[in-house]
Amino acid sequence: MRSAVVVGVDGCKAGWITVRRDPGASPSISVFASFAELLDALPTDAIVAVDMPIGLPDFSQRGGRGPEAMVRSLLGQRQSSVFSIPSRAALYADISDFTTVEAWYEAHRRASDVAKTTSDPPRGVSIQAFGIFAKIREIDALLIARPELRTRVYESHPEVAFCRLNSEKAMTLPKKIKGAVNPAGMEERKALLCRHGYVRTFLDQKPPTGAAADDFLDAAVMMLIAGRLACGEARPFPDPPLADRFGIPVAIWA
Repeated sequence: MRSAVVVGVDGCKAGWITVRRDPGASPSISVFASFAELLDALPTDAIVAVDMPIGLPDFSQRGGRGPEAMVRSLLGQRQSSVFSIPSRAALYADISDFTTVEAWYEAHRRASDVAKTTSDPPRGVSIQAFGIFAKIREIDALLIARPELRTRVYESHPEVAFCRLNSEKAMTLPKKIKGAVNPAGMEERKALLCRHGYVRTFLDQKPPTGAAADDFLDAAVMMLIAGRLACGEARPFPDPPLADRFGIPVAIWA
């Protein structure tokens, strides 16, 4: 069993929210503006599980990459939380900093056009997926430039994580309904997290500025997956992982 700093990460409005646990210590929360800044704040052997796609396809098949297609079947009514990742070319079709809403939508249209030419069947990009493109590129660039991070930074997915921690049963209630946090769904997840070692007062605290309550819970469950990774208990979907053309592993771990 490996004793290491374990960190769960989720994207948030302010950048990235982390839930970190050092050996023998209670968890702590932080927010970082960039993923590089987040990594710089950690020991070099820390294990990170992040709710963000890692490893990008050159051509997108029906259902997305292999990991998405595999985990959807586990999640029942929660499978809509797993959306397909378009091609690398679509992800990098427009890397501008958008100053207007019109520019943002125009960039979304360009990305969709590229995605349609690099997928079978041709498929555009959802607004939800496009909204996290910059964060996907942020991690992608780091893993290309720093290959040593590939054995420390792992992709996971909150609903897959909750399912694995719940004896392979998906959560029965949605975390959000029509974009708003669903208190009953949050309560269901908090109860499960408490069964895996969290203290309720920690989970009930107000998240830091720039992070939402569901971002905080997602980072919290990601931390448990980082712990499973450190102990060799996590499982990749698929097993063994695939790899993109840069050699970056492609798998959802839980």
